Amino acid sequence: MDFFGQSPPAKSRPKSDAPATARPPLAERMRPRSFEDWVGQADVAGPDAPLRRMLELGEFPSLVLWGPPGCGKTTLARLIASRSEMAFQPLSAVTSGVKDVKAVIEEAKGRLGLGGRRTLLFIDEVHRFNKAQQDAFLPHVEDGTIVLIGATTENPSFSIIAPLLSRCRVLTLTVLDETELVNIMGRALEDGERGLGKEGWRAEPALLDRIAGLSDGDARRALTLLEQCATLARAEGGPDQGGPDRGRELTVEALSNLLRREQLLYDRSGEEHFNLISAFHKSMRASDPDAAVYWLFRMLEAGEDPLWIARRIVAAASEDVGMADPQALQVAVAALHGYQFLGLPEGELPLAHAAIYVATAPKSNSVNEARGAAKQAVKDQGPLPVPLHLRNAPTGLMKDLGYGRDYTYDHQAPDHYSGQPCLPEALGGKNLYRPGDLGFEKEIKRRMEGWNKRRKNKPT
Repeated sequence: MDFFGQSPPAKSRPKSDAPATARPPLAERMRPRSFEDWVGQADVAGPDAPLRRMLELGEFPSLVLWGPPGCGKTTLARLIASRSEMAFQPLSAVTSGVKDVKAVIEEAKGRLGLGGRRTLLFIDEVHRFNKAQQDAFLPHVEDGTIVLIGATTENPSFSIIAPLLSRCRVLTLTVLDETELVNIMGRALEDGERGLGKEGWRAEPALLDRIAGLSDGDARRALTLLEQCATLARAEGGPDQGGPDRGRELTVEALSNLLRREQLLYDRSGEEHFNLISAFHKSMRASDPDAAVYWLFRMLEAGEDPLWIARRIVAAASEDVGMADPQALQVAVAALHGYQFLGLPEGELPLAHAAIYVATAPKSNSVNEARGAAKQAVKDQGPLPVPLHLRNAPTGLMKDLGYGRDYTYDHQAPDHYSGQPCLPEALGGKNLYRPGDLGFEKEIKRRMEGWNKRRKNKPT
């Protein structure tokens, strides 16, 4: 049975070989059991908030709880369920699909039909459901079979379909301030049943302030860091030498030993994500390998997806190096495959290898400019016909129409170069690709100038 007296769904039941003595993390154990234990979000869940008044009346609409990680979305859903007489059914959009949703809806229909009891369906990370999955809720929310509570870190206006959003009330939760986080950690230190109080842990005031500052308003992160400090101190200090009532002190130094590095604020979907990837790409373009590897590891250390970084290196290899060093693209693609083969941490090496190679390679944007010129030519001229001599002629009729006539097989020409025109006549003589004077493009430019000279001198 779960916290609300419900049997957990089959997918969430613990495996039979799970340790019987396993204890949930501190952040899970310290979830408020009532609104009286709730900290922060007074506008949403405080005593005078509309939600609390609706709960007292026993009626409330379907809800979307929107806020950053660790601000209390899941806890609030559980508290709502505990105050209602509805059956509580949780699902995670990360691990559930349409089949799971349909099964829950059928159970809710049966429960309503047999005993008149409605179901409160809680969907964690509801933004991960696609349109079809979200559509599946609509009729059942509308007819009252279920009351839906969706939790999301994404803007509901963009991540939840309009018909479903119109049937829900959006409650916006904010990050907790540092004072509230210190309050929550203080409770965990004092609580002898669920927290760390039984072991008599004390904490330097500066430690709680430091953890609060590192946690970015996330209560889960704060409690996890506090628990890790206690675990590390327990492992390093062994049994307490001061007696069971004295406990051990958790210090800022212990936190520093735990972290070994400053935790970095990094939002994969926010502005900082794009700022860092922009700095990384522009450092490679600017031929600054030191900056390139710095920004690379800023992102890796902050938890960025390495494949996203690898794709950016591949893009830079073509966009900013291009034909000045054609091997740059090969190195970048090899780094991508190297990371996929090795994984972390060894996979960091091919990424650094490729970033340094691209940063130190000669630069040319001629490939990118050729792309733009070609796209513009297509836009300006429309679908120009293929010259007859380049057309395939598999039938006699096509040959009679001139398809393939006067085509020259280049391998039979001197130096394997015929000089025959291949652009549509309307674009004849137009140079879409203009090689530069650096790196390998210097050789390409020499070749093209020779070919152009031969083409101009070719007898008509």
